[in-house]
Parts: sequence; structure tokens; C-alpha cells
Amino acid sequence: MRWRTDDPSLPASVCSIPCRTGERKKVVKGVPCCWHCERCEGYHYQASEFTCELCPYEMRPDANRTSCVPIPIIKLEWHSPWAVVPVFISMLGIIATSFVIVTFVRYNDTPIVRASGREMSYVLLTGIFLCYAITFLMIATPDVGVCSFRRIFLGLGMCFSYAALLTKTNRIHRIFEQGKKSVTAPRFISPASQLVITFSLISVQLLGVFVWFACDISDLSLICSLGYSILLMVTCTVYAIKTRGVPETFNEAKPIGFTMYTTCIIWLAFIPIFFGTSQSAERMYIQTTTLTISLSLSASVSLGMLYMPKVYVILFHPEQNVPKRKRSFKAIVTAATMSGKLTQKGGDRPNGEVKTELCESMETNSDFIN
Repeated sequence: MRWRTDDPSLPASVCSIPCRTGERKKVVKGVPCCWHCERCEGYHYQASEFTCELCPYEMRPDANRTSCVPIPIIKLEWHSPWAVVPVFISMLGIIATSFVIVTFVRYNDTPIVRASGREMSYVLLTGIFLCYAITFLMIATPDVGVCSFRRIFLGLGMCFSYAALLTKTNRIHRIFEQGKKSVTAPRFISPASQLVITFSLISVQLLGVFVWFACDISDLSLICSLGYSILLMVTCTVYAIKTRGVPETFNEAKPIGFTMYTTCIIWLAFIPIFFGTSQSAERMYIQTTTLTISLSLSASVSLGMLYMPKVYVILFHPEQNVPKRKRSFKAIVTAATMSGKLTQKGGDRPNGEVKTELCESMETNSDFIN
């Protein structure tokens, strides 16, 4: 018999050809001698001629997908240049934060510490400390405990910080907005109320972490855990903009505003660097370093702008750390109303004249809002 092809070999008279290594046979229904070859995908390996099975925990298929091998641990080494810089920044930040906390505790009953809101200051300083400390968890050798603490504390430090700042700026905004309408003080401005509001905001982050544990979401959600904290940061920035016209002798709205503007710039720079290196061979190193440095810089901005000036006055200019004259809420109302009126006059009068009138009016009423 002669075939009409140039190939002298005889054609195979079979229903299906043998499957390659790493493929299983899927038998055609009703035709037991025929099958389709399906490759074992993902973390599955070829357990037998007809089945693929999932590799055990912390293992993955080998190149032929016929067995499982341990997953190699790829992590930052402590002596790596990618780790040295963020660790150095974090150590300096932890030392500085601890120094501020010790100073505030030592001078807890002085006017400057009281005026800054002692309870909220300690919450904010706790968040700053956690932002620095997360660097060590991100660089440590991953295991069940380390990865669990990463999930908990990655967004918690920022959440502590920006929940406290948001509560502060919201309080300032409500006080001066209420002052323009009536002489009645707004609700929920006491220290206890502020703590309740702050920890209510923090509890949302904790709830999200518990859901994350229960659902075993992928590693991409490690970054998504920062989403709620970034939402708090943006909301706080909005309130900082709203309170930018409040007289600076009354509160720390302006330092908070500068803190939030700088923090937003840091995170706007972080996003393209982090996601723009997703295809890089050194992706893990770049992303870990970028994330930890961004967290440390955010904490440094808050610490430097909000607390270092206070510590400087407490330690080197104690003569300025004296109680101010107490004022009633009516005095705050008067100042807020006058501030609003002078702002409206700003379009018709020279800047210097308006500023002079405002400063002269504030001299008789200046004090911190406790």
C-alpha cells in the first residue's frame, strides 16, 4: 500500500496519544479508550495518571509538576542596602518618639501639654510609634506569626495617627462653626468624647483586619489594608483646609494642616513607585523599602511638625510654658465671628491692614482651646 504523502511512516491508529509529563488523562465519557490531556495548573501536581492534587502548605510543584518542593523564602536581608536605610530611619524615629512620650509624661501637668490635648496626643504618639515599628515586621523572616502581625499593624499605625488628627480637626471646625451661629458649645468636644470618637474610627480598621483573617485574602490586600487609613488622611486634610482661616493663637490647626499637606505629597509619590515596579525583577525589595520609608516619613512629618516645637519650648523655654488666661466659650464665639467678618473684608482692604486688625483683636483673647 502506498500513501499519498512524502512521509513513509504509517499513521497511528489510536484514539488518543499519551499525555506528557505533568498532564493528567481526562477520559471521554462513554469512550474509555479515549481521553483528553489536561495540564496540572497552579499549585497542583500530577499525583497519578488520572489525577492532579494540591501541594501541601508551604510547597509548590517542581518543574515537571510530578512532585512538590519547598517554596524558597525570598526576603530582605538585614544587611542589604534595601533594608539598612529604612531600619536606620525607623530606629531614629523610635528613639525620637520615645523621647517625646517621656517628655510629655514628665511634664504632663504643664500648660503646653494640657493645651495640646493630653489624651489625643498619647493616641497620636502611639500611632507614630507603630508606623516606625512596622519596618521591622516587614523585613523580618516571614512565618505565621510575623505575617499575622503584619496584617494587624500595617494599617493600624496610620489609623491611630489619622483618626486622632481627624478627630482634632473636626473638633476645631465644629467649635468655630458653632461659634458663628450661637453661644452654645457644640456637643462631643470633651476629652472623653474625643477618645470615644477616635477609637470608634480605629475599630473599623480592626474589623477589616478580622475579616481579612477570616477570608484569607491574597497578599495584594496587604496594601489594600492601608486604604481606610488613607481615607482618614484625605478626610483630615479636607478639615485642615476648612480650618486654615482659624486664628493660629487659638489652636494647632495650621501645624496639622501643614502636616497633612506634606503627608499627602509623600503618599502621592509612593503610589506610582509602588505599582510602577510590579514587573521589576527586584519588585519585592523596591516595594518593601518604598512602603516602609513612606510610613516612616509620614510619622516623621507628624512628629516633627506637631510635637518637636512643643518639646523645644518645654525643655529650653520653660518661661513660655505658663498658663494662659481662661476664657469662656463666648470669647471663642467672638473671636470666630470677628475672624469671619475680617475674612469678608479681605477683598476690600489691604492684606496688611486686615492682618493688623485681626492680630490686635486676638491679643486680648488669645489662649489654647483645651
